[in-house]
Amino acid sequence: MIIKEDLILTKEWDKTFPKSEKTEHKKVTFVNRYGITLAGDLYTPKNISGKLPAVAVCGPFGAVKEQCSGLYAQKMAEMGFVALAFDPSFTGESGGNVRYMASPDINTEDFMAAVDYLSLYDEADPDHIGIIGICGWGGMAINAAALDTRVKATVSSTMYDMTRVNAKGYFDSEDSEEARYEHKKAMCEQRLKDISAGEYALGGGVVDPLPEDAPFFVKDYYDYYKTERGYHHRSLNSNGGWNVTGCESFINQPILMYSNEIRSAVLLIHGEDAHSCYFSKDAYADMIKDSKYADNKELLIIPGAVHTDLYDGGGKDAIPFDKICSFFKENL
Repeated sequence: MIIKEDLILTKEWDKTFPKSEKTEHKKVTFVNRYGITLAGDLYTPKNISGKLPAVAVCGPFGAVKEQCSGLYAQKMAEMGFVALAFDPSFTGESGGNVRYMASPDINTEDFMAAVDYLSLYDEADPDHIGIIGICGWGGMAINAAALDTRVKATVSSTMYDMTRVNAKGYFDSEDSEEARYEHKKAMCEQRLKDISAGEYALGGGVVDPLPEDAPFFVKDYYDYYKTERGYHHRSLNSNGGWNVTGCESFINQPILMYSNEIRSAVLLIHGEDAHSCYFSKDAYADMIKDSKYADNKELLIIPGAVHTDLYDGGGKDAIPFDKICSFFKENL
């Protein structure tokens, strides 16, 4: 028996972006395979006629649907799609009794549960469903595409491979058995601290106040998550962050193992000047290596764009929505 949790959903518009007059919006809930009820914002074009292609959108990692994913979803609805932006398990308005945890398995399932919802939604065409993953959810989207044969096309935007960064550090600077051992040892020690305290310690969101000598990518995150541009009171990155042990299982569970077996179309988009661009470049290379399905894979580099420019456009319309729309219309 599938039982939905009772979620408390905000009724007023509380997004970091203005409401479009071209779309309809409503709150929805759906249950994943682990019995966790997920909260979503469903965007549809006004005056729908017939069944439309549909997309599920999630990300960035530690954000909520009121931020980037909602912006993407609303824009896709303006372009003629049924679009579902959702909060992952344990975050935002979604369920899960333990808050601020992440899981390569459960979070991949979250995308698949969104595909379940869209497949059964009256105004969506179940044979024409795609997914969009932003930042850390770009990696999850690719992983879902490798598992879910119903997904006909996938877009990853400013993608992070969260298993790689947890196992190897930023720019693979901690890629050694010794570094991983120390990381795992710290996680195990933290588990006992949490159990003894009766609660999970938070790891901290984006650093605030911002140190003068902070790396550019930290300043980039601050400019989005800690300012009026993108702050949201439910966003982990804008506030206390994930639990210290929130990403423990990412250390030894690589999610992109079978990406070169993805038969459906994939478009990877990244900013040329983003600190994270190597994730998409390497993921694309791995995806087409020894693959029989390389012809429908594409890497698009946006000149002059940094990581968060693909969150909201960065004030310079950096998100190539026309390209995303044409990609889905061609492949869904």
